[in-house]
Amino acid sequence: MSARGLSVGYGGVAVCAPASLTLRPGQVLALVGVNGAGKSTLVRTCCGLLPPVEGEVRLLGRIPDPRSAAQRAAVAWDLGEDSFFPSLTVAEHLGLVCYGHGVLDADTVVDSLLTDLDLIGQADSLPDRLSSGQRRRLALASVLARPRRLLVLDEPEQRLDHVMRRLLAQRLVQEAQEGRAVLLASHDPALVAAAATQVLLVGAHTCVLSVEEGLSAMKEGL
Repeated sequence: MSARGLSVGYGGVAVCAPASLTLRPGQVLALVGVNGAGKSTLVRTCCGLLPPVEGEVRLLGRIPDPRSAAQRAAVAWDLGEDSFFPSLTVAEHLGLVCYGHGVLDADTVVDSLLTDLDLIGQADSLPDRLSSGQRRRLALASVLARPRRLLVLDEPEQRLDHVMRRLLAQRLVQEAQEGRAVLLASHDPALVAAAATQVLLVGAHTCVLSVEEGLSAMKEGL
């Protein structure tokens, strides 16, 4: 993913300063900034869900288009909007995601995700019987069930306890080690410190920072 002079917003009005970035395989780019800075808007624009106000973004070398089969096959995202099949159990939902994306050995993948995200006890439960935190973990499991070259997450730490946040950080590091790229919007300094390889500060002065500089900016409330 790359962007040059990318302004994002609504109705032609930018919500933050223009962004320029490059995200390569093996990297985790964390978007940080205060509430309302434009992180989610930037993420959605990079995925092609919103049009740029100005500038350009390229995803897999092309203009982002969520209708593109090539993009759907290579990009998996969780933008914080839980959406599940109400009549399917947790295990059935994950199995359907796997089968729909041509995942080999889907049963093994589902069992692994249920274990890793502490959902074994809820495998036979319907979504409306889950707690808020369990639904968040199911959403993460659903996106991790898909094949992907790029993983996009918008504040995935929401509604997760400290143990699960540490496990999420480890999983993001693993994603990078396996040659994938990760775009992550987060308010959690511990998650950014543990997983990010670089930081994009979003706001009045949008710029790429080192992880240390990004953490300092988060501490100062920039």
